[in-house]
Amino acid sequence: MAIDMELKSLIRDVPDFPKKGIIFKDITTLFKDPNGLSIASGKLCNFAENKNITKIAGIESRGFILGGILAEKLHAGFIPIRKPGKLPAEKISENYALEYGTDSIEIHKDAIQKGDRVLLHDDLLATGGTMEAACKLVEKLGGEVVQISFLIELNFLKGRDKLKRYDVRSIIQYESE
Repeated sequence: MAIDMELKSLIRDVPDFPKKGIIFKDITTLFKDPNGLSIASGKLCNFAENKNITKIAGIESRGFILGGILAEKLHAGFIPIRKPGKLPAEKISENYALEYGTDSIEIHKDAIQKGDRVLLHDDLLATGGTMEAACKLVEKLGGEVVQISFLIELNFLKGRDKLKRYDVRSIIQYESE
């Protein structure tokens, strides 16, 4: 628990970003600390031990940072899941609901092979919509979502509820804003 508090202390709160009333959890302050980055990536790797992960899929853009580290440490391939218009080859997309409207994410059609054991990673779990869409993309391509990991989970937004059928792991949890 002390390590989790140490990591939490490395995250900067930025009030009213990206809009008024939001307290943004800035993880760049954790990433610039070599010890903090090492501890966080080590804990995420420990979650995935002995799961025979073949691919790590990181969600744009902050999910790329630890997702890439996890792929290297777990000797797995790395797959970017991106916002529309960012991937150059043939792709599939999935829409998800936002507070006001919808958005979508995309993955290359050849990124996942039938039977791939996939760990999905993103920096933060809020409402769960983006990760739910990412799971659908992986499954449409024949992959098995073995685990989902996050650096931060905002428990008060109940995003985990959308991901009940998966093994969801997070390091740092916030119970309230």
